[in-house]
Amino acid sequence: MAVSNEDMKVLLKAQQGELDAVLMYNRLAEVVRDEEDAKTFRQLASEEGRHASVFKNLTNQVLQPKKTLATIVPFLYKIIGKKKLYPIIAKSEYGAADTYKPVADKFPEIESVKNDETRHGDTVSQLLK
Repeated sequence: MAVSNEDMKVLLKAQQGELDAVLMYNRLAEVVRDEEDAKTFRQLASEEGRHASVFKNLTNQVLQPKKTLATIVPFLYKIIGKKKLYPIIAKSEYGAADTYKPVADKFPEIESVKNDETRHGDTVSQLLK
């Protein structure tokens, strides 16, 4: 299936976001105090990496992860703590799922990624329970 310019923009942004999330979650796993949280973040990083490859298969472009989130989020963890940070991360995951809805209709392989993002939001929220 040919990818429209509009869809390509969404796919590339999604691919970049997934790559950035890999770095962010791995870095967060290094700084969090709770080992269960660290384990969860390493698992999420692995899944985000798989998501990035799904988008790469659609865009046929190799992108480099940006370190911005991997720098800012661990810093925020130290300053505002998990009770304030984790809901922000969860909201971001839910937002990704919403962003993927339009392209998931056109590219069935994105459906599982979209569902994973919702589950990621739930997973991060559960870390506060």
